[in-house]
Amino acid sequence: MIAVDTHILVYAHREDSPWHQKAAERVTGLANAGGPWAIPWPCVHEFLSIVTHPKIYLPPTPLATALAAMAAWQKSPGLRLLGEGPGYFEKLAALATAGKIRGPRIHDARIAALCLHHGVKKLWSTDRDFSAFPTLACENPLV
Repeated sequence: MIAVDTHILVYAHREDSPWHQKAAERVTGLANAGGPWAIPWPCVHEFLSIVTHPKIYLPPTPLATALAAMAAWQKSPGLRLLGEGPGYFEKLAALATAGKIRGPRIHDARIAALCLHHGVKKLWSTDRDFSAFPTLACENPLV
């Protein structure tokens, strides 16, 4: 199963992104393939936060439009939304400890721990910070 990180979703959504076409093709391909794929819940929240933020995008995506985009992805029968559950905290603690993670990088550890907790085989991300978690295979699908 492939999980999709925030910025891939942002680029797939925002037509003004130079990576829009490629990201949209990759996410649409996952959604239409029929197999399982995933979005960690923290990435849902971060997506909504970024695309609606007036200091990041001018004009920002209206909230209703951002919610509709997320709702459309959720209609994909193979989508799994990854959340915390029993055993998650132990994964988070092990990743954060092994990588000596602290501060804002705990957010990345949270996403990595959710992916590993749910059996994700690969995380699509443009964020090189995920290299701190060698037990999670990461790939930038836009290059």
